Amino acid sequence: MKAVFGTTPAGETVDVYTLTNPEGMEVRAITYGGIITVLRVPDRDGRLDDIALGFDNLEGYLKNPPFFGAIIGRYGNRIGRGRFTLDGKAYTLATNNGPNHLHGGVKGFDKVVWQAESFKKDDVVGVVFTHTSPDGDQGYPGNLSVRVTYTLTPRNELEVEYEATTDKPTPVNLTQHTYFNLAGDGSRDVLDHMLTLHASRYTPVDETLIPSGGLSTVEGTPFDFRMPTPIGARIAANDAQIRYGNGYDHNYVIDRTSEGLVAAAHVMEPMTGRVLDVSTTEPGMQFYTGNFLDGTLVGKGGHVYKQRMGFCLETQHFPDSPNKPSTFPNTILRPGETFRSKTVFAFSVSKGN
Repeated sequence: MKAVFGTTPAGETVDVYTLTNPEGMEVRAITYGGIITVLRVPDRDGRLDDIALGFDNLEGYLKNPPFFGAIIGRYGNRIGRGRFTLDGKAYTLATNNGPNHLHGGVKGFDKVVWQAESFKKDDVVGVVFTHTSPDGDQGYPGNLSVRVTYTLTPRNELEVEYEATTDKPTPVNLTQHTYFNLAGDGSRDVLDHMLTLHASRYTPVDETLIPSGGLSTVEGTPFDFRMPTPIGARIAANDAQIRYGNGYDHNYVIDRTSEGLVAAAHVMEPMTGRVLDVSTTEPGMQFYTGNFLDGTLVGKGGHVYKQRMGFCLETQHFPDSPNKPSTFPNTILRPGETFRSKTVFAFSVSKGN
């Protein structure tokens, strides 16, 4: 179902697409930023609630909030000092996070109006978002054509598929930035959510959250979520990495034994029983605990978003990869190639407490 959600200051119409399945799950996404504004999923008693942070109207999203629900590009996460060199040529990007370039710059993919078209095929429904980022956009080379597909299945899975092509070599690292709270939007913080991350290593960072280029084991650190652990168990640990991030704001290296989709994360909220499983084709995932939410944003239903009232699991390549080509997975897309990536957010319930 398609409806008008609002109009930008430039006069562009922003539409909202509503996807539903027989289980009652509902996904709403708008053409501004490809933002997922609503994710309604059942708890263990069948009660539906919205588990995504966001706003009731377009005006909220226009006020530069922290990427609630958006498609992120051209480059998810940070590029150090907003600079990189590619094929011997130096490029300077827009900086919007201290000295660094974050999530595509001042006007990334989260702040443009995408083209969209809904579809229904067999037992699934979805919406396809398309956008062309012009040569020089935020400092990036090449015209980049992007296609992002949201698909809702009868099994309460939200599939997110990315494709991109370019006419010049350029860095590409696309992701999705929904803030989840499985207790329900605005209910309480997420510190009691039980988290499992299928990752034995992570990329440590400096004080501006740029990776050093090395990989560190999670063994014996606050970053070890290989067994189910409350998000808040060690979030205030006396650890330099935790201090740099003001909590968790780090890229995990997903343990991978095969190509294609692999399990990346499992989250369970004890009171409602809601479960989120994330699988992805990506090599990394940024785990972020809403550290910079400070109570100044009023979201849906008048909920005030305080620190750690949402968490993000942003499947991705690694931060600052263009500056670490010898140690991090390649993020350079070249003419004639097609960037492809897929992440699945699967929702279910745990019957126990």
